[in-house]
Amino acid sequence: MNSPAFDKPGLDRLFAALDPAGALVAAVSGGPDSIALMHLLARWNQRPAPHRIIVATVDHGLRPEAADEARWVGVEAARLALDHRILTWRGEKPASALQERARDARYGLLVELARDTGASHLVTAHTLDDQAETVLMRLSRGSGLTGLRGMAVERNRDGIRHVRPLLDIPKATLVELCTSQGWRFVSDPSNRDERFARVRWRSLMPALAAEGLTGERLAELARRARQAEEALDLKAAEAYGRARLVRPGEGVVLDAAILAREPFEIALRILLKGLSEAGLQENARRLNRLETCVERLRESFHREAGLRMNIAGALIELESGGLLKIGPETPRQRGR
Repeated sequence: MNSPAFDKPGLDRLFAALDPAGALVAAVSGGPDSIALMHLLARWNQRPAPHRIIVATVDHGLRPEAADEARWVGVEAARLALDHRILTWRGEKPASALQERARDARYGLLVELARDTGASHLVTAHTLDDQAETVLMRLSRGSGLTGLRGMAVERNRDGIRHVRPLLDIPKATLVELCTSQGWRFVSDPSNRDERFARVRWRSLMPALAAEGLTGERLAELARRARQAEEALDLKAAEAYGRARLVRPGEGVVLDAAILAREPFEIALRILLKGLSEAGLQENARRLNRLETCVERLRESFHREAGLRMNIAGALIELESGGLLKIGPETPRQRGR
């Protein structure tokens, strides 16, 4: 391989996040991105104390040829002396949000395999193109700064470290690599099915790139959003520490004056941290509802008025004295 990114030092840098892993699961569908990942991992792993790599292919049961493709990946993995598993998404398939449900099912199966095999890391072949498409899709939905940071290179997924080492590499680079090295791959026709939103966005990318909105620039936007997000999170954590009051037996209690005085984005994050501490954050992800909630809390505080609100399973109570209490709503309050 001529590219310095894929020579031995380059591969060591590319996969540095995997060094602590005793065993890892690599998701390989058979497309050029994941086939390149599999071959690069095999070359990186040629070391005195190699890692155990389990290649996993998920058969979603959505295409008749998917089972044959999964078996073919197994043959290619065996050529590299890599263990291979086929994971099958069983049961009735949803009529709507198919790609989203398939993604959730896929990660569920991969994480379960990692646990069963003692793997600490999951590796996927997301590329710079995937990052750009993700940013565009979130932008179209009116996402806030958190959404615009795109996919993280590393994240915790139910106790398994999920790593995306190819996230800064364009897909075209990996296709060219496969072609130049003679690494065979398959093409999934669903990647051209315009019923799916990601495919429609992908088809718009050449026109956007012609106007300067390239995948690289969208990925750069995501990087800068992550930097801003880190700074805001640090500020919000400091403000939350000042706002958090100790009231034994009363759950999460905050000084609403701090939420009212801080900039709106910090106040929003203070509320999210309170919901998270109360175990309710996952139920309250819709940004517009959270923003409305903060607006009403701040308005009521300045009027020195009390307020009770329900939001996605949480009961938020602002007392006229300035205490803000967060806890789960009772069954009788639900829906009010």
